[in-house]
Amino acid sequence: MAPDRTPRIFSGIQPSGGLTLGNYLGALKRFADGQGKVETVFCLVDLHAITVWQDPAALRRQTRELAAGFIASGVDPAQSILFAQSHVPAHAELGWMLSCVARMGWMNRMTQWKDKAGKNAEAQSLGLFAYPALMAADILAYHATHVPVGEDQKQHVELTRDIAAKFNHDYGVDFFPIPEPVIEGAATRVMSLRDGTKKMSKSDPSDASRINLTDDADTIAQKIRKARTDADPLPATMDGLKDRPEARNLVNIFAALSGEPQDAVLARFEGQGFGAFKPALAELAVEMLAPITRRMAELTAAPDEIDRILQDGAHRANAIAEPIIAEAREIMGMIPAARR
Repeated sequence: MAPDRTPRIFSGIQPSGGLTLGNYLGALKRFADGQGKVETVFCLVDLHAITVWQDPAALRRQTRELAAGFIASGVDPAQSILFAQSHVPAHAELGWMLSCVARMGWMNRMTQWKDKAGKNAEAQSLGLFAYPALMAADILAYHATHVPVGEDQKQHVELTRDIAAKFNHDYGVDFFPIPEPVIEGAATRVMSLRDGTKKMSKSDPSDASRINLTDDADTIAQKIRKARTDADPLPATMDGLKDRPEARNLVNIFAALSGEPQDAVLARFEGQGFGAFKPALAELAVEMLAPITRRMAELTAAPDEIDRILQDGAHRANAIAEPIIAEAREIMGMIPAARR
């Protein structure tokens, strides 16, 4: 049986705490903007989160907060499927099946594994090492055709393509589609406010390096005012910011928040310094983010409603994934299970 080639977007975010402006511009805003064009499936990947130890109460809180961030950013659970990874058994089952297809050498080449394991690889969890096989299962369980990811996850999507191709080859089928990574653009790759060469991260020790989606208006404005910049005026085009990473980052943030091309932003502020630019950026950031912060607070104050939304999403996700997993079992030679 040929696979369902219906265009479908899948992406997931770990509920490891603290959504930032980078998460919003690089992922959540793009997810919301893409709704209605093709089917969209979004997952809170809590099984990935436990590849390193998590405080159970914190993980539950962070998963609900992440769901609130998706919804507050414009992801509509009626248009998109939004669910927690652990609520859909297909992820874990297909993750095991694909770990039997993937090769150890492939896993060893993953740069994120090398970075996270460091010199103490033998002390890391098996789950952290096998993470990419589970990520492949996340994608392939829905026959997803496109996967929005940051540059740091592109290698994992490429591995997913290799695993899908090997499965198809090994079993002589055309079952799993070969998904395409959709990489974030320059205007949505948000860098640290303290170092324009590093991506904005919730794991950075300095809270001043990032804007959190839970920050209030005064905090947002203060962080932008104190963001590292240089003394030179803004040029007419982005070419003039080639060797000015902090300046380029702030212009990119302005462009992404306003929906304008970067050069259009520079045309407005050409020749001016950051004394004029930063207040305008702070005003724009507060205007765009304050409604999201308020909506997140409302949602997190109603955990039962978040749980209801995630349960509904899991039911819809299961309806897609279960037939795909059943067919994968049959292809691999397993006796069909009795109907539940």
